[in-house]
Amino acid sequence: MKGLIFSITAGQGHNQTAKVLRDALVKENIACEYMDVFEYINPMLSKSVSDLYLMSTKSVPELYGTGYRLCEKRDATKERVLPKLTTNLLGKKLVKLIHREKPDVIICTHVFAALLVTYLKEQLTMPIATIGIVTDFTIHPYWEDTELDYYVTASEFLTYPGMKKGIPKEKFKAFGIPIDPRFREKRTREEACRLLGIPDKKTVLVMSGSMGFGNVLDEIKALDALDFDFQILTVCGNNKRLKSQIDELKTKKTIFNYGYVSNVDVMMDAADCIVTKPGGLTTSEALAKGLPMLMNNPVPGQEDRNVEFLLNAGAAVKISKTFPIDDAISLLFFDEERRKLLSRGIDLLKKPDSTKNLVDFIKTLGQE
Repeated sequence: MKGLIFSITAGQGHNQTAKVLRDALVKENIACEYMDVFEYINPMLSKSVSDLYLMSTKSVPELYGTGYRLCEKRDATKERVLPKLTTNLLGKKLVKLIHREKPDVIICTHVFAALLVTYLKEQLTMPIATIGIVTDFTIHPYWEDTELDYYVTASEFLTYPGMKKGIPKEKFKAFGIPIDPRFREKRTREEACRLLGIPDKKTVLVMSGSMGFGNVLDEIKALDALDFDFQILTVCGNNKRLKSQIDELKTKKTIFNYGYVSNVDVMMDAADCIVTKPGGLTTSEALAKGLPMLMNNPVPGQEDRNVEFLLNAGAAVKISKTFPIDDAISLLFFDEERRKLLSRGIDLLKKPDSTKNLVDFIKTLGQE
């Protein structure tokens, strides 16, 4: 059996999902590669899309959010995001790749990749199963324009919204967003702290995404001002300026400050809660770990929808100007009943075996 995974670089979540799934398939002796399809077709196109996404979400997030909400309200029966002529021009190289590789299954981790595959299907001369992975706790705009065989979602609760967009119920597979299998294992806080070389005590993990989004400095200062004892782990991603600023802070509490790391699973095991931007992948990892989330700094658009979903499911707390981080931490640390309610909500949503279940399903496609 052979697979191809198509992604697009608009943030890191889509690519990370593709890498995790590729590695899991290869371990099951299924030949598989993943690629940014825009990069393959035209590197300048890929860079433009990636730069535009980063600029709009970081510099003018309100404008990005307005655009996202307009896309949600569009009439899908009258508008097409990628006209067929444009798609055919973009996709000639992709069609040649597919004919050369002869995959049994194509998996798309971004809706634009799924649109390309949808519009190119009539040019393919072989039967290929197609799967789309929706990487947030919402059905993004334009998935309704795709025509794939299956759609993998974060939760069973997304099936109804997907059906309202015209996607048949039987196409949905609520396996969860594929996450690294390391997040399905749970260590004790004592063991995790030992691995990190930090004291075994109450710990708050603060993450700001791969590019270090948000008002992290102000949050750290607010946490430091609290008059009960805990330590802070901070992950700044690729934001070197933020890491340097935190390193220079004079604080009462102990802060262990990191840049880009590859052991977030261990940090989550060491933590009593996580303060995080509500990206689909990070929230799925935290859910799998059973870790209470305090969500902050959502990118307007899909991350707003993630917040709505997780709040309505009783699986997270939202930080806001009127409910700041110190209030949220105090609530979690001192309200045992609230923690129990959060745990129940998390248990209803977590999908620690998401990657395994998807791989097992893909293997059945090879037997048909």
